[in-house]
Amino acid sequence: MTNQTNSGKSMGMLLGAVTIFSTVGAVGKLISIPAAFLTLFRGIIGSLFLMLLVALSGKKFAFDIVKKNFWKLVASGIGMAMNWLLYFESLNYTSVAVAIVCNYMAPIIVVLASPFVFGEKLTKKKVICVVTALIGIVFVSGLIGSDLSGSSNFIGVIIALISAFFYAEMIIMNKVVSDVPAYDKTIVQMITVAVIVGPYAFMTQDISTVAFTPAVIALIIYIGIVNTGIAYALYFGSMAGLKAQTVAIISYIDPILAVFISAVIMHEPMTLMTLIGAALVIGSTLISELPEKRK
Repeated sequence: MTNQTNSGKSMGMLLGAVTIFSTVGAVGKLISIPAAFLTLFRGIIGSLFLMLLVALSGKKFAFDIVKKNFWKLVASGIGMAMNWLLYFESLNYTSVAVAIVCNYMAPIIVVLASPFVFGEKLTKKKVICVVTALIGIVFVSGLIGSDLSGSSNFIGVIIALISAFFYAEMIIMNKVVSDVPAYDKTIVQMITVAVIVGPYAFMTQDISTVAFTPAVIALIIYIGIVNTGIAYALYFGSMAGLKAQTVAIISYIDPILAVFISAVIMHEPMTLMTLIGAALVIGSTLISELPEKRK
């Protein structure tokens, strides 16, 4: 009975996490500041919140393990920084739905890289999933039946796909440094985000021209604490009571909810091609996560 209770609690935490994650794009689109500053503030607030959480829980920061894997963690942090930065930038050109669907090409990129990085075999099922996802991206991009000259949607798709490559790099590096505690790993990654993006933000943008209205400040704090700190805390907290495969599969509720939010709540334009493409990408990446049948 206790195991069932723990499992139910963990599932509730995971569902809460993916629901919060699904609103990142919508909240980010409401914050009218440059993507670099939004990424910077998210990294700073998110890392401070997680450090406070670790301190309050009485856990000690694993300095020795972090030091041993420091440069690998920095590499994964660079992936996080570029993924966040480019994802927020893509929202200036396309809808939340298109941006999140493109971003979720990351698992497919990891599948393609796995034979070279981890020595894993590229199975027939995974090849079919890769091809299906690529077809879905063609539908989402608007390549079919439209004039792409000066198309902001197409620019947004390209930026979001580049962000997916960095998301994939972060996933790969996280697999490599699996011995580092999840909270400690994420804190280092978010600090790296701030260190990497901070100089770029101030070199390319004039902060004095940014309108920090009370609403903007409130949304920045919200995306830092709720969309980042609390969401990651719930996500990592759920892992103790659930199988890794379950966590991976349930995580695909995130893009599905994001597409729903984009179309129904934010009233962003959604064509039939976009819906079909989204279904192909999300469906194929989800199926690629399912375990292979043993012969």
